[in-house]
Amino acid sequence: MITLSSAQLDAWLSLFVFPLTRILGLLAAAPVFNNAALPMRVRLVMGLSITLALSPALPPPPPLAPGSWLGLLVIAEQLLIGVMMGFALRIAMAALDVTGELIGLQMGLSFATFFDPSSSGLTPVMTQFLGFLTAMIFLAMNGHLLLLSVLAESFTLLPVSLTPFHAAALSSLLNSAAMMFSLGVLLALPLITALLVTNIALGVLARVAPTLNLFAVGFPVTLALGFFVLMLSLPYLGAAMEGVFNRGFEALAMLLRAAAG
Repeated sequence: MITLSSAQLDAWLSLFVFPLTRILGLLAAAPVFNNAALPMRVRLVMGLSITLALSPALPPPPPLAPGSWLGLLVIAEQLLIGVMMGFALRIAMAALDVTGELIGLQMGLSFATFFDPSSSGLTPVMTQFLGFLTAMIFLAMNGHLLLLSVLAESFTLLPVSLTPFHAAALSSLLNSAAMMFSLGVLLALPLITALLVTNIALGVLARVAPTLNLFAVGFPVTLALGFFVLMLSLPYLGAAMEGVFNRGFEALAMLLRAAAG
């Protein structure tokens, strides 16, 4: 007759529950995986599958009962680590949202908004377009596989333990937030420059011909020029977004190093 002690059962549960918490936290915050179009059941099945694949190769967790007070504290810590990892990569992706906001504002499309279920709010159409394009390029470059690889390595660099992670991880995450605005402005700079020259030319034209209806002429011109410059920029967006993804993974690596001390 096979008998199982409570200590053996707790050891098996901790080997599965603690990594699962970090993985689910990552899937809840990481870009592409946290899309509202992806059902919650699919994300849960993905988390269970990844945990089953990784758990045999992970360092042994502390001998804690997941239902104890210390076990609940470890679960909360692992959930926070997973959310911070996903948020670090999300900061880099948010640079494309800033780019879409700036492009839509310069083109006069800031009023064209749609409901975005991922943010539960109104999002400009250019931001949604760049968001879809970013997700497709991220998957085409196997960014999701690279993210899972970093997740597996995080258990070696920052294993499940009773020792809390260093508070320097939070400051590292805040420092990476400045990257969102700088990258967003740099990506939108070509179109901003072209439309700035166009607006200056329209301003001079309005001074030369005061009877000209600037609103009737300026809006179609800026809109057409914006789409033209955007069309010329599309072949180069892949390389630019690859740089954004690299910066995101660098921020993720800095976060893990800071958390490990």
